Amino acid sequence: MTIYNLGSINADYFYDVPHIPRPGETLAAASFSVGLGGKGANMSVAAARAAARVVHIGCVGKDGAWTVERLTEYGVDTRHIAQGQHTGHAIITVDAHGENSIVIYPGGNAEITSAHIGAALSQANTGDIFLTQNETSGQAEAMKIARDLGLRTAYAAAPFHADAVRAVLPFLDFLILNEIEAAQLASEVGQTPDSLGILDMIVTLGSKGCRWYHHGNARDFPALSVDVVDTTGAGDTFTGYVLAGLDRGMPMEQAISLATKAAAIMVTRHGTADVIPDLKDIQDRFSA
Repeated sequence: MTIYNLGSINADYFYDVPHIPRPGETLAAASFSVGLGGKGANMSVAAARAAARVVHIGCVGKDGAWTVERLTEYGVDTRHIAQGQHTGHAIITVDAHGENSIVIYPGGNAEITSAHIGAALSQANTGDIFLTQNETSGQAEAMKIARDLGLRTAYAAAPFHADAVRAVLPFLDFLILNEIEAAQLASEVGQTPDSLGILDMIVTLGSKGCRWYHHGNARDFPALSVDVVDTTGAGDTFTGYVLAGLDRGMPMEQAISLATKAAAIMVTRHGTADVIPDLKDIQDRFSA
């Protein structure tokens, strides 16, 4: 089967800082680097490294040709990445404890058209997975098309925006969001996760692991204890691995276990899409 991911593609600009800047504060960065990122690109790379076939639907500017080349190198089908005016980018500050602060400029991620989405999904088959996040245009429309075509639909509700989540809720099979986003959603819609009527929902809990809701019934899964270097992209890695596992026929429990291991490795590394672990990394780390 195939995962179709309508997702953002960014150039990530990383700055290592002693602490997250406060309002009005100027800090000198200890180091600087540029990498491939965007929640969409991260999830596509993670799913591809977890042995899924992934088709990415996105848009970059001429300045972003390198991002498409890198996605291709990582095993992602990039034929449905269009060319827009500018490539999206993210400014990421990472402190000494691995916590981060991120500012995003959408660029081409906001230029994805209905025709572009329709052309990509016209090649999908019943039973494929459709995934999107809240960093592109066309999410609700694409979700409806995917549902009408018989795809299993998944949404990562980040960055959180209540109206965006409301727009896709009627078409959702699978929702994933973090603890803060889950609280925001409950406040906005007046419903707790177990009462939303979504088949499967995962709330990630950081160092505490995650909680899976299936038909409203909750089950907790612990995180693995590791030395955290950088939390950037860990949630995206987890999401990509969960969906790849499901696409490969794993039960949810096994997919979550695999994704937890991938995320644990990810937080020990600096960077985003370029350092997402593959299945061999997981085997080497956890086979003993």
